[in-house]
Amino acid sequence: MQRSSVLRTQNVSKYFYSPEKTQVLKEVCLDVKKGEFVSVMGKSGCGKSTLLYILSTMDTDYEGQLYIENELVTGLDAKILSRIRNEKIGFVFQFHYLLNEFSALENVKIPAMKLGRYSPEEIEHRAMEKLRIFGMESHALKKVHQLSGGQKQRVAIARALINDPLIIMGDEPTGNLDKSNSDIVFNIFKELATEFHQTMLIVTHDDEFAKGTDRIIEMEDGRII
Repeated sequence: MQRSSVLRTQNVSKYFYSPEKTQVLKEVCLDVKKGEFVSVMGKSGCGKSTLLYILSTMDTDYEGQLYIENELVTGLDAKILSRIRNEKIGFVFQFHYLLNEFSALENVKIPAMKLGRYSPEEIEHRAMEKLRIFGMESHALKKVHQLSGGQKQRVAIARALINDPLIIMGDEPTGNLDKSNSDIVFNIFKELATEFHQTMLIVTHDDEFAKGTDRIIEMEDGRII
């Protein structure tokens, strides 16, 4: 069965000016299909994170085209892009970016409150369901500073899932974790791919993590090789 395209680029190039013009992405073409678990690898400075920020619609200053579900999103208004991001893309970063003054549950709820599609009761229910997937429901009311590094990252993944995104994007999500917590986070991603058919695109330096994904995209000097 032909899987539909979730994310596609055509000849995406990116330049930095500091002070002279440097090309950091060179006509990148990629296509991520529905339900694929894809990792992006390459040495530091090869353009992985730059590409991720363009794919996530956060960086709009590039040449070429970006399609999400075969709809061209290049050139769309910032407000529309913000809506697309919140609705269709879940983010997991190397640093969890949770708000320390809030509980785990409150942190998970934030993107759904921003989206405004569900009632407060429904948001709370959804947030608890996501925490339950990761065995974090008993920690729901704990403040972030009371959680371990691995627990924080699990909360961050639950938050990324709250709006049932089309795709989850990760920037070194295990980069800050020890081996056992890295394995936990990888197993969560693997389960999301196999059980829930969640599409995922993860930038990583971790060879072991990448080997467990469906496909590895390797980058070198701004290109996919």
